[in-house]
Amino acid sequence: MSEADIPPLTLHFLAVLSLLCFFSGANSDDLQILLNIKTSLQNSNTNIFNSWETHNSICNFTGISCYSDGSVKAIELSNQQLSGTLSFDSICQLKSLQKLSVGQNSLHGPVTDDLRKCVRLQYLDLGNNFFSGEVPDLSPLNRLVSLYLNNSGFSGTFPWNSLSNMTGLVDLSLGDNQFDSSILFPAVVVELTRLKWLYLSNCTIEGRIPPGIGNLTELLNLELSYNNMSGKIPPEISKLGKLWHLELYNNDLIGKFPAGFGNLTSLESFDASTNRLEGNLSELRSLTNLASLQLFKNGFSGEVPAEFGELKKLVVLSLYTNQLTGSLPQMLGSWADFDYIDVTENFLTGPIPPDMCKQGKMKELLILQNNFSGEIPATYVNCSSMTRFRVSNNSLSGVVPSGIWGLPNVGLIDIALNQFQGPITSDIQNAKSLVQLLLSDNQLSGNIPATIGELKQLERLALQNNNFSGDILATIGQLKQLRRLALQNNNFSGTIE
Repeated sequence: MSEADIPPLTLHFLAVLSLLCFFSGANSDDLQILLNIKTSLQNSNTNIFNSWETHNSICNFTGISCYSDGSVKAIELSNQQLSGTLSFDSICQLKSLQKLSVGQNSLHGPVTDDLRKCVRLQYLDLGNNFFSGEVPDLSPLNRLVSLYLNNSGFSGTFPWNSLSNMTGLVDLSLGDNQFDSSILFPAVVVELTRLKWLYLSNCTIEGRIPPGIGNLTELLNLELSYNNMSGKIPPEISKLGKLWHLELYNNDLIGKFPAGFGNLTSLESFDASTNRLEGNLSELRSLTNLASLQLFKNGFSGEVPAEFGELKKLVVLSLYTNQLTGSLPQMLGSWADFDYIDVTENFLTGPIPPDMCKQGKMKELLILQNNFSGEIPATYVNCSSMTRFRVSNNSLSGVVPSGIWGLPNVGLIDIALNQFQGPITSDIQNAKSLVQLLLSDNQLSGNIPATIGELKQLERLALQNNNFSGDILATIGQLKQLRRLALQNNNFSGTIE
């Protein structure tokens, strides 16, 4: 019988039957592959594979998603306490696999050349694991949009040239791997003009940030910290108008912020700490979206821009160990849930901004080793969130507001080397978390309140070189955790019991 003699309804039935057989065969192959993957990871401390049984459809396996024809589209097993080795030969037999996400596990062993067979992959995440050896050439994976290999134990020479085929890359994360040293910033990266996320921190890159970085105008996140990069920040970086997160810390960068840096008005988080940068901070005045600014351990000079006092989102400011002068803007930190300031080891003067704990969220006030003057603002007595209060080695004076002594979460009060007067008040009993109380080299006076004996966590008490008087109370002997005690050059009497 010829095909022309077969009734149309029968032909339709046979076609459907053929498709069903095809899909059934394909699903059977995918089932066996997934079961092989399960076997290779059988020592994992997870329940993720409980559903991976032959009586279940593979599309109902936990972490598996499928196309409408039942073939495997994605394996999503990140952060599932997986351990063992991955058979990329098996995985890449999943002909329709578009996404492989196994980051944040304890996988180990090499990533073999078989990975090159996963040619339909658009998303690959092997990051935060314990693989070993080199990353294989990935040139065939030219459909990749997202590539995460960060912090996974890789070494050797990374196949940078294989990225040239990945013109659609949006996310590239390779940091925290000890690739071969003496690698200059790879030129291929600045040709990937669709990139939005670039993480190359701590992967032994040397040399300058190339001017071509300005090509990456879609970047939202750029992280190059903990490398051996040198030279100046190129002015072309000012073209990255969408950038909201920039990390350059722990390199050997020099010079001033380039003209135009202030064009990065989308920046919310910027960290260029521990470099050899210099000059003033005037280019940062227009970065009105800053929430976190960290520039510590550089050579910056001049004044903190007055505009910083108007930053509505600022919650973290760390400028310690520079050569900054002048006073801090008095509205600094008063707009958002300000959390932290450290301007230690500068030449700053003037009063302490009064409203950094206005929102009641501030945890650390670190302004030691400057030349601040005036009194501690009374507004800080309500800062119950404070954990470290350090204003030592300045020119501060007046009476310490009584509520400062009793901050309930403070672990360290350090007001040494100033000209403070007056007593320690009895509300110090409320400072139940206090570990260190450093008051030396002031003009403090009066008796030590008996309530100090209630500070069960106190390990260090430095009262030397003041005008304290009265008996050295027996309650000090109740401080069972006390390891260091300095009382000299006061007017105490009696003995410690």
